[in-house]
Amino acid sequence: MTEKKFIKTNFDLCTGCLICQLACSFAKEGGYNPEFARLDIIMSKENLYHHPVVCRHCENPYCMHVCPVKAIYKDENGYVLIDEEKCVGCGLCETYCPENMSKMNKKAKKAFKCDFCDGDPECVKACPTGAIELAAVLKEEK
Repeated sequence: MTEKKFIKTNFDLCTGCLICQLACSFAKEGGYNPEFARLDIIMSKENLYHHPVVCRHCENPYCMHVCPVKAIYKDENGYVLIDEEKCVGCGLCETYCPENMSKMNKKAKKAFKCDFCDGDPECVKACPTGAIELAAVLKEEK
């Protein structure tokens, strides 16, 4: 059995502070802009609750299957990644991601998504309430 880490969200602990998005965008883009974060915070019911949404690194990722140039792949740890060199910016991954976690950088005309920060996600480290945490699941090897 192997252990696969994933990001677990707890909407009941989220205050909507957006620190996770700021930490992510700074780590990945060098600036504090939630538009370039690899996760979303959905504000619901007139801001009464906030729901963090992260990439699930799906077992059977739609984004990977619809990519016409095979720019989206799974690494040896099972994380779904985008090869920006191969990406042609068609936007199909953004259209077909059920969680809206594949996004387009309109300026660069390239797709981007969570790459799990090499196993040490910045969003998890920055979250002050524990609404986003690192968890693991045991998986049987095939």
